Amino acid sequence: MRLGLFMMPLHPPTRTLGAYLDETSEKALLAERLGFDELWVGEHFSATSEPIPSPLMLMAGLIPQTQRITFATGVINLPNRHPAVIAAEVAQFDHMSRGRFIFGIGTGSLPSDYELFDVADAGMRHRMMLESIDMIQRIWAQGPPYELSGEFWRFAIRKAINEKLGIGVMPKPLRAGGPPVCVAVSSPGSPTAAIAGQRGWGPVSSGLTSASAAASHWQLYCAGCREAGRVPDGADWRVVKYVHVSGTDAEARSRVLSEQSAYRYAFGYLREVLGRAGRLVGLKSHPGQGDHEVTVESVIDARVIHGSPQSVAEQLIAFRQETGPFGHVLVTGMDWAGPNGAWERESMQRLAEEVMPMVRRQAPARAAE
Repeated sequence: MRLGLFMMPLHPPTRTLGAYLDETSEKALLAERLGFDELWVGEHFSATSEPIPSPLMLMAGLIPQTQRITFATGVINLPNRHPAVIAAEVAQFDHMSRGRFIFGIGTGSLPSDYELFDVADAGMRHRMMLESIDMIQRIWAQGPPYELSGEFWRFAIRKAINEKLGIGVMPKPLRAGGPPVCVAVSSPGSPTAAIAGQRGWGPVSSGLTSASAAASHWQLYCAGCREAGRVPDGADWRVVKYVHVSGTDAEARSRVLSEQSAYRYAFGYLREVLGRAGRLVGLKSHPGQGDHEVTVESVIDARVIHGSPQSVAEQLIAFRQETGPFGHVLVTGMDWAGPNGAWERESMQRLAEEVMPMVRRQAPARAAE
């Protein structure tokens, strides 16, 4: 079982962008020192609460300060930008990181970004994501001339080519075929999980996903693998989880429910956003829970694994037994305002040094279906 940090802190919009970036960098370097295996950073263009428009730019600054951690985009939202731009930037980052990179892709989840890029239709975003990744991988697989045409993008380099001088040649990643691809999966029964299996991508189940929804992701991923003649392997599946570790169960519960808790702020934010969109189902403890019963406290109880190291290890193992053999747990980072910075530093250290050794003794590093 490998450990990653998924950087989706929902920040109070009153804080500055510089403060967010400094905090994210500090947290990333702490993860490196503690032996975390992966660092995932997301992309949003139009929200001061989730304010990183270029995860590659942020992570590029961390490359020379780290030695072992693998960087990952969590995720680049492919409908938002031109495929040729993404292909070139990702190829460059793969070289800069010397292969310490996972290309996480998705359709996006921020309504204001949908409006900004005129991609509000969910079905259209899904088709755009698939068309974009196909074009990106075609660019990496060939040399000039380039001529790509689809439903959403059409572009070419046919005339301005001088291969002797390197003109008209798109950059290729360090690794033949490009870095490994992972794709975000959130809703129960998501067909994207099956597509991941068919195409050899790693699925990444959302931190808001219930145990039953995550189990459906594994089942669909396995079906997609079988359809493509692949053997499903849990080592390729990542699950994002909210996890807080403290000295005792009582102390951990007091922290996550505190009026100053970053969890209270984050789930209050999500409850309001998803409630306005009519999508509270993503926060419910069980399918029959009424919208009026969805409170910040009920969401914390349903989605946050918290407690002493022993208790958290037992909860992670139980969640894995219920959902399927995921090989990576990606712990969601939280805002560090007030006491939360000290709390999360302690939680990250206890998770790496106390919880994961217990989990690894009971969860094999690679788990087939």
